[in-house]
Amino acid sequence: MRETLTRSLSGLVYILLLIGATLYSLDSFLLLFGLFLAVCTVEFCDLVNLKKTIPLLIAIGGYALFAYFNTFNKTNDWLLTGAALFVSIRLILFLFSEKRQKVDRPSKYVYLIGYIILPIILLTKIPYEAKVFNPKILIGLFILIWTNDTFAYIVGKSIGKRKLYEKISPKKTIEGFLGGLIFAIIAGIIIAVYFTKQPLFIWIIFALIAGIFGTIGDLVESKFKRIAGVKDSGKIMPGHGGILDRLDSIIFVSPFIFLFYQILDYVQIS
Repeated sequence: MRETLTRSLSGLVYILLLIGATLYSLDSFLLLFGLFLAVCTVEFCDLVNLKKTIPLLIAIGGYALFAYFNTFNKTNDWLLTGAALFVSIRLILFLFSEKRQKVDRPSKYVYLIGYIILPIILLTKIPYEAKVFNPKILIGLFILIWTNDTFAYIVGKSIGKRKLYEKISPKKTIEGFLGGLIFAIIAGIIIAVYFTKQPLFIWIIFALIAGIFGTIGDLVESKFKRIAGVKDSGKIMPGHGGILDRLDSIIFVSPFIFLFYQILDYVQIS
């Protein structure tokens, strides 16, 4: 009972902090996600046994340069997206590889930059509409992720029989994955109609991306934790683990969401 209460209170503080900072102002939003990036960098370094000083300098420098001071630069945005997607594809191959891999030092830095730093930078660029900061977009994306995770668990627990990828995450089921995806689409429709007032098709596609790639992102982090022999990425959130445990889905999703936004913007301009 006490553990459940601790977990609930910890989760509530996280949600209130995230929503509050995102809604309050652009500066508070950037400050919070800069803090998230620093913590995720430290946690990832612990997972892969990498010294933290240089990674933190890369993370803070990259965030300041591309997220805080350079919000709108199409060339940089395409380059960052391409680099992040390249690493995402590499991570998908890493996830489904049958070999029990040890991550070498160069790969640790590649994954740090393309799996942690660039996706969080891109995440800060997503909540813009016609170059105006719209916090509802980011909150809507988090709602999609939370909906997908919650209903994947509920449906999987209730009727799940066929394992999704047992050797990495024994509790995940195909039924749970499909259930989470369906409810994410329903949530996307509600968000589009009643919350952001954006075109419906955008949020249906967002929901599909969040459901599919969010699940992959969770599995990727699970593989890193399995190789490291730990249950959680950190202990900063009692009952939940680390910040990376909470952001693993959204950071893997963000390059794909941002790519979709880039394509949408290009098509509209053309």
